[in-house]
Amino acid sequence: MAEFVTLELPEGDAARRVAVLRIDRPPLNLLNLQLARELSEAADAVAADPTVAAVMVYGDERVFSAGDDLAELAVLGAAQARALAADLQGHLGCLARLPQPTVAAISGYGLGAGLELALGADRRIIGDNVKLGLPQIKAGLIPLAGIRRLALLIGPGPAKDLVYSGRFVEPAEALALGLVDEVVPPDDVYTAALRWAQQFTAAPARALAAAKAVFEAGPHGLDRAQTEWSDLFTTEDRRIGTESYLANGPGAAAFVGR
Repeated sequence: MAEFVTLELPEGDAARRVAVLRIDRPPLNLLNLQLARELSEAADAVAADPTVAAVMVYGDERVFSAGDDLAELAVLGAAQARALAADLQGHLGCLARLPQPTVAAISGYGLGAGLELALGADRRIIGDNVKLGLPQIKAGLIPLAGIRRLALLIGPGPAKDLVYSGRFVEPAEALALGLVDEVVPPDDVYTAALRWAQQFTAAPARALAAAKAVFEAGPHGLDRAQTEWSDLFTTEDRRIGTESYLANGPGAAAFVGR
């Protein structure tokens, strides 16, 4: 039974719905190893659930996550840190492994490991009062899971500035850098993220998963695209979508998720 993470599936008649992974470790939702593990386990459960079309990760209206649990990290020795590094890195990258589209709804603070988690989402929506940053350098550490993703997202120069300085980023700069995709009033963060996720409830799930796999393949994306594209010809959704497009144009297909 998870202590710090809840998995919510909204009620409704849609065949495929939006799952909400909610971080619940008040007051600041600091990310310790247990919370990271619970997030990863919840993500694995969602990945295997064919009724889930999209995934949203959220804290609460006050804070997404204020970062790493430094009290836990402070007692680690070098051998313990080496033993934990791969697992913790994998847990923080759990959103990127999901086959469904993912969105991080960020209120209050998205710092340190919390921002690293959000970097694995396909979209980041923040309130216009949010503070973002990777301040680990100020504790004599570096981001464990976020440096590569940050550099790919905003470019190596701006990424180095944020990591080396550990400074906070205001919403306007975050949007200009491409660190986030949308800035909304604080009270609208959850609904804006849910609205984005709900556009995929009737989408071709296998095609979306294939597109995500190509994005995740990075420099091997061209080869992965060949495999994913050809594999889609085994799916029922490809047949439905192609026939519907030919007969009625785009947007008329009723996909079944297979």
